[in-house]
Amino acid sequence: MTKELKDESGKRIHPYVPELCEQLRKGEVDRREFLRTVTLLGVSAGAAYAMAGRILGEPVTKQAIAAETPKRGGVFRSSMQVQEMTDPATFDWTQKSNVARHIVEYLCRTGADNITRPYLAESWEASDDLKTWTLKLRKGVKWSNGDDFNADDVVFNFKRWLDPKTGSSNIGLFAGMVEEVDTGKKDDKGNPIKTKRMIEGAVEKVDSHTVRLHLSRPELAIPENLYNYPTAIVHRRFEEEGGDLSKNPVGTGAFTLAEFRVGERAVLKRRGGYWDDEPYLDEIRYIDHGDDPSAGVAALASGQVDHVYEIDVSQIDLVSRLPNAVLNEAVTAQTAVARMQVDKEPFTDIRVRRAIQACIDHAKILELAHRGRGAPAEDHHVSPIHPEYAKLPPQKQDYALARKLLAEAGYGDGLKIKIDLKATPAWELAAVQALKEQLKPAGIELDLNVMPGAQYWEVWDKTPFGFTAWTHRPLGVMVLNLGYRSGVPWNESHYNNPAFDKALDEATGTLDVNERRKKMEVVEKILQDDAVIVQPLWRAVFTATSKKVRGYQTHPTFYHQLNKVWIA
Repeated sequence: MTKELKDESGKRIHPYVPELCEQLRKGEVDRREFLRTVTLLGVSAGAAYAMAGRILGEPVTKQAIAAETPKRGGVFRSSMQVQEMTDPATFDWTQKSNVARHIVEYLCRTGADNITRPYLAESWEASDDLKTWTLKLRKGVKWSNGDDFNADDVVFNFKRWLDPKTGSSNIGLFAGMVEEVDTGKKDDKGNPIKTKRMIEGAVEKVDSHTVRLHLSRPELAIPENLYNYPTAIVHRRFEEEGGDLSKNPVGTGAFTLAEFRVGERAVLKRRGGYWDDEPYLDEIRYIDHGDDPSAGVAALASGQVDHVYEIDVSQIDLVSRLPNAVLNEAVTAQTAVARMQVDKEPFTDIRVRRAIQACIDHAKILELAHRGRGAPAEDHHVSPIHPEYAKLPPQKQDYALARKLLAEAGYGDGLKIKIDLKATPAWELAAVQALKEQLKPAGIELDLNVMPGAQYWEVWDKTPFGFTAWTHRPLGVMVLNLGYRSGVPWNESHYNNPAFDKALDEATGTLDVNERRKKMEVVEKILQDDAVIVQPLWRAVFTATSKKVRGYQTHPTFYHQLNKVWIA
């Protein structure tokens, strides 16, 4: 029987932590991956950094004295779209969550450094086999209506997320807690229609402040999944009281919603009695300047706002010249994919999909659409910055192969197809225009149906061919679980490959990052070979603040974490 490991305080240490320490010492994992993994296994961030320092022989230094003392009070004004904010479980835009996250909070929190830390969950513990996760919840946390935050709230949220009636994308993230069942209905072809639902007993209330998750297979990324933007914790009576956060903004967060008008503005004001350190800001205002990115920059230049949610790559030179502005850049796994619905003609034929893929020069599109700021992608939606990324042989533009595949598919005289896309941001339109030009030599005529953003998001999961933006996630397995696993709500390509699902399960449940990378190579290759998407690029992202804003960090997912931000 293996002896249980404990730290100085008597807390259990996952048995894989010593192995990670040895891998860091040997250089088999880097510092970032070490910190990320040991914190996921329940080691506190402070202890993890101390471990890394001892192993790597980093000098122990006292924390630098801040050049300025944070000032309390003030208003943070941000130019950002103000969208409907009904149910956090069904959020599909980061902007929605940025207003909501000051009201409702998350069990865990991933910082701009990609390290996940406790939040409403004070700590967590994973079983040796990663199938059981125990979440210890903070005591003394109050909802803004005066109720105590407890395990009933967490159990309620998990059950909502994993109920197909809710329509939450979280079903894909927590795939180890759901099962596939027959609805008793059939589609137009007579095939049974199936759905996913939570496995009975997958979430357990242990006591008033302890919740245990029981998974059907190993899963490393539970803490990181719990900071995906649709996993905000709402009150246990959320549905009874209307199911609309914008109308009944009960939360555990430091702010309360004072004003909310879709397409116009959202105003949040600091409330008393917050469980953590009080934020410095008195008020946060989001001002909607529409889809035109230049409007937000103009507002920053004129002093009407202190922050712009996103700076388009075409405007970074302009912002750099503004005397009152600071341009912030983050390396991310932000992207967009031209995805084909594999059950819609002509994309049912893999030869057509592979022909389209064979026409692409990814590096050229990156240069044309995003000024080379980022990295070429490889049509499998796993980024070089993801720790489990496996580099595949480089793809080459091959028009002879494209024409051959089209002829075999019955399109020897050419193929006409249409793609739906948003008008903004400008780089998306530029990328698809470059795609159009690269398809021409193979005899593929691509018609661009450019539409307003709101209109596109009404059809993004319905159109046979669409160009869809995807935000950053800290792990490659997270986005694959959300977007490509069979039958999950955000599977916009309708991809359904049991071999892919099985390979993804194995990668998701593997602790050793080097072993996980080997398994991920199989996952990436399956998705690339099945030619489900054309993914031109990974992009750097940019935000801007006025020089009087202090403590702001650009999060790679554009999440706003403003509790330590202040106005000079």
